[in-house]
Amino acid sequence: MNSPVQIKYDGAVAVVQIDNPPVNALSQSVRAGIVAAVEQTDTNTDIRAIILICNGSTFMAGADVKEFGKPPVPPLLPDVITALEAAQKPWIAAIHGTALGGGLEVALGCHYRIAANSTKFGLPEVNLGLIPGAGGTVRLPRLVPMAEAFSMTTSGKPISAAEAHSIGLVDMISDGDLLRDALSFAETIIDQPKPDALSARQVKNPFSDDEIQAQLKTVSSKARGQLSPKIAAETLIANQSLDAEAGLALERDNFLRLKDDPQSEALRYIFFAERSVSKIGSIKNTVANPVEKVGIIGGGTMGAGIAASCLLAGLNVTMIERDAASLAAGVKRVETILQSSMKRGLISQAQYDTFNSNLSGNTQFEELSDADFVIEAVFEDMAVKKDVFAKLDAAVKPDAILASNTSYLDMNELAAATAHPERVIGLHFFSPAHIMKLVEVIRTDQVSDIALATSMAFAKKLRKLAVPAGVCDGFIGNRIMSAYRRAAEYMLEDGALPHEIDAAMKSYGFAMGLFEMQDLAGLDIGYAMRRRKDATRDPHERYVDIADKIYNMGRSGRKTGAGFYRYEDGKTPRHDPEIDALIIGESERKEIDRKPMSHDEIMAGIIGAMAQEGRDILNENIAASPQSIDVVMVNGYGFPRWRGGPMYQAEQNA
Repeated sequence: MNSPVQIKYDGAVAVVQIDNPPVNALSQSVRAGIVAAVEQTDTNTDIRAIILICNGSTFMAGADVKEFGKPPVPPLLPDVITALEAAQKPWIAAIHGTALGGGLEVALGCHYRIAANSTKFGLPEVNLGLIPGAGGTVRLPRLVPMAEAFSMTTSGKPISAAEAHSIGLVDMISDGDLLRDALSFAETIIDQPKPDALSARQVKNPFSDDEIQAQLKTVSSKARGQLSPKIAAETLIANQSLDAEAGLALERDNFLRLKDDPQSEALRYIFFAERSVSKIGSIKNTVANPVEKVGIIGGGTMGAGIAASCLLAGLNVTMIERDAASLAAGVKRVETILQSSMKRGLISQAQYDTFNSNLSGNTQFEELSDADFVIEAVFEDMAVKKDVFAKLDAAVKPDAILASNTSYLDMNELAAATAHPERVIGLHFFSPAHIMKLVEVIRTDQVSDIALATSMAFAKKLRKLAVPAGVCDGFIGNRIMSAYRRAAEYMLEDGALPHEIDAAMKSYGFAMGLFEMQDLAGLDIGYAMRRRKDATRDPHERYVDIADKIYNMGRSGRKTGAGFYRYEDGKTPRHDPEIDALIIGESERKEIDRKPMSHDEIMAGIIGAMAQEGRDILNENIAASPQSIDVVMVNGYGFPRWRGGPMYQAEQNA
């Protein structure tokens, strides 16, 4: 079998090319090939510089996932990078696509770096419960200022080529042919002394004692119980006072310790789950319809967010609203989102202008006659939605897909009210729709393979994480949220108080507790939803009306200054003894003997309710797998990622 690492020659420059599709992962054969290339070029007296470049769509994208969980086979990546640093002749990393994790660490082992202008750089190991394990925490802060290295390593977020160049991570940006530019760059350095290896340099702009304490506090707060960002921070800070040899040993020890930690196992589980849940065997060979023109019905918060997502994906969007004033307001919301993206540096002025020009609006459904995909995002009311779909039936072309952005409603009933139910599908976006990655793709009983395949491809084009779901009240996520909300409400009557349940959830790793979240959303929303279900509720079912009583007190949550909590400054939840008295009074009225609950008892009840509802969902074929449920809860409902999800946790605790 041919080696994935080949050497070609261009005069005095050797070009070491890596071809290990699909992402040039650092498999054992690649690692061995790089070490062999170092040895071969070191002994070739005709060679004076070496370019390391990759074929395909990207530079080395990190470790080979096929080797996860298997015994390591030499040469190990740290040894490969040490060999690069010790090479007798200068190595130039020519980078395109992404240089992430081990890929970036390899680039740091080279003596120079040149990058295509679209390249992304990052050390995302913390997202897998790890820290860099091949010298990233040692070499990066010796190349770029400590503050930049600290941010990249503890957040896991990638940076652009332009930012990498500005902080000194790369020496040159290529705007054209990367190999040609790398060869030209090699000519400019070929007669210069080889730069010192990064491991031989000093840390750049180390933190002061005060900065160290501030940075550790910030990382700990953001981590919410996840170990890897905190250990990454501590490792980087320790490296300020350690020599490279000691720093590399510390990093490796911490890496190996985290690799066997349950948090890393959970994070790796959800990583692979997110890459599997969008695959639907029944449509594997179905060709999706192309989508270029999208119609959005409704310009409210959700409609505007969905429209912005489509525009940011390069699609043409026509927004339909009921009148000129509503349309103007909707278009303005979309423009505000695009302006915010530009201000944050996510898009350029030229991109903003293009995206803005791709947006049009109208009050007539006939304007959607050439739309490939139409998303209805109007009020959550079946009659209203049926009226919209009747108008769409008459206006759009026969092969256009009709989607409803709904959180709860029966998509089978909505589809049955149309002339072509086979092309109707549900798309449950999460707010804010232009930011949240998750979308539940709701399969109706009559949906065609083409409509389903097109919807899944469309979600992918929007860079969304699409999870297929069947039709039921609340689909996957909202159905589970309703179940654990009921469990929490039972706890209110049985002995816990809102601030105790919320504290337990935050201690577990949630960003926000259930009752604080309800206050933020507005208690009027939950109240209206419960009234919608009054007619179908089992009269023998235990029903807790504490939230109803709070709403009827005129307390709708944060927007009214009071809900389960008081909001004296309009945003900070304050424990309210008046609500405690109301809850205790309800327990007394129902003759319930209240008993105190520990954080562990509270979370056992919440996770148990989630997992039980999840099992019911699986039994009813609403979700395809436990992984689908965990992906929804982690990405849409704040379940701590480092715990894997409720189904994963239930399995671990079984």
